[in-house]
Amino acid sequence: QVQLAEAGGGLVQAGGSLRVSCAASGGAFRVLHLGWFRQAPGKDREFVASIRWSGGWSGRSTLYDDSVKGRFTISRDNVKNMVYLQMSSLKSEDTAVYYCVASSAYYGRVSASYEYWGQGTQVTVSS
Repeated sequence: QVQLAEAGGGLVQAGGSLRVSCAASGGAFRVLHLGWFRQAPGKDREFVASIRWSGGWSGRSTLYDDSVKGRFTISRDNVKNMVYLQMSSLKSEDTAVYYCVASSAYYGRVSASYEYWGQGTQVTVSS
């Protein structure tokens, strides 16, 4: 069973940057596909970014929602069992609870396809 724990959320001004991180334990981290979703008050949970296990894959390894493309970067550290989301040029509409997710078989945009979820970390962008 994989456990995920997010950290690094907080309050930041519009235009600023913030990095949220997620520590994974209890599973074979190296072979997991990882991602981030977010949920703003009164809105559905939405896909932010994902990064696949490389596993000899030569194609694209990351996916981003169009709303964050060019502003957010997802990365992983397979030694530390960590996944990161570096956010820059933040906007008020980025305010949400950010969830770390993991899957042994999927790295797309559908939330229901991820088996493992963290508890979430709040990111608030003030305008």
